[in-house]
Amino acid sequence: MSDQVMFTLDESEQVTHWYNVVADLPTPPPPPLHPGTREPVGPDDLGPLFPIELIMQEVTTERYVEIPDPVREVYRQYRPSPLFRARRWEQRLGTPARIYYKYEGVSPAGSHKTNTAVPQVYYNSLHGITRLTTETGAGQWGTALSYAAALFDVQCEVWQVGASFDTKPQRRTLIEVFGGTVHRSPSRLTESGKAFPEDHSGSLGIAISEAVEVAAQAEDTKYALGSVLNHVLLHQTVIGEETLRQLAKAGESAVDLVVGCAGGGSNFAGLAFPFLREKLAGTQDPRILAVEPSSCPTLTRGEYRYDFGDTAGLTPLMKMYTLGHDFVPSPIHAGGLRYHGMAPLVSHAVHEGLIDATALDQTECFEAGLEFARTQGIVAAPESSHALAQARREALAARDSGEEKVIVIGLSGHGLLELGAYDAFLGGRLEDDPLSDADLASALAGVPEV
Repeated sequence: MSDQVMFTLDESEQVTHWYNVVADLPTPPPPPLHPGTREPVGPDDLGPLFPIELIMQEVTTERYVEIPDPVREVYRQYRPSPLFRARRWEQRLGTPARIYYKYEGVSPAGSHKTNTAVPQVYYNSLHGITRLTTETGAGQWGTALSYAAALFDVQCEVWQVGASFDTKPQRRTLIEVFGGTVHRSPSRLTESGKAFPEDHSGSLGIAISEAVEVAAQAEDTKYALGSVLNHVLLHQTVIGEETLRQLAKAGESAVDLVVGCAGGGSNFAGLAFPFLREKLAGTQDPRILAVEPSSCPTLTRGEYRYDFGDTAGLTPLMKMYTLGHDFVPSPIHAGGLRYHGMAPLVSHAVHEGLIDATALDQTECFEAGLEFARTQGIVAAPESSHALAQARREALAARDSGEEKVIVIGLSGHGLLELGAYDAFLGGRLEDDPLSDADLASALAGVPEV
């Protein structure tokens, strides 16, 4: 149909393998380093936190990794997720650009996070692990992991960033509905948390430290991370793999722009890396663009160097764009984008010039989110509104130039539990808080010299 708006795949077309971009990168990414010896970490170093299957996925150079049948069985509840043509938004913008968005809000937990939560819990369950600890920002990862844990009879304990814990009580309730336990971070339960005042607004780095500390002290407990690491990005590539097949059904043989929000990097990489494969193979030549908040501009103003993934320095050192592991971002409403670092694989691709990045103020993003809701009927998560805002800029530029560009957006989840943020915007109470040069210099001063 010439006016078709939704493009789906049959269950028989379900993606059976995750894609590993490491196999196709022109140069290998730098390895993570042990925080004590500064030597590359090995499986034994990661064993206290992760099961062997995830450790092997973290270091594999194989191009494809088969998705286990029990994981695919859960995926069938919501995958393949739909690809939509944003025809009404195109009309509102008066653009000749064809705008598509891949919508991950159909998952049981309401976001892309379920794509990695399910395999992470599954692999842990194979080894008799009965409890997983984790961090969460806005709460989407904590929700997804709690849901997945319930499927495999595993307990889930979540440390939620204080600013989000205080302002998003419905997300906290949803985590508890799925069976998870939630602590405000920084908490009094860990030495990492006690290093900060009890009313501190928190950060993902602090919450990671707390979850890692607890996991390392119990044999029946492991840690699960919702972004950043290679195996997490690997699991998310079902997004881009489906999108490529759906675009073919829409009659699109090439894409001009792939755009997604980037906090830790997993949602963005999940969409972008299969397109990067095509770009490296010469079958397509899209511009691939990561969008981050101006208050936490990791890729656009951070430095590419080795740094800790957490505030307390318990994790390996990773080569990534970082604002400094001591950095505490402004409590903006896009809680999933408030991380001091960026996934090493995304960072490497940006450093090598394969991917571009930009940063936007949150008021522009909420403006785009409102316009999108009023034309497409979906209230986007504040994180995804960053991708919408950049796509809007590109669509308006196409209107002015008359170019019929094809734009693909990663819509990582819905914002139905973030209505407090939209209320603040509608009430004129939302302010931009771009990172100052002084605060950036102060945060970077604590990055170790490697």
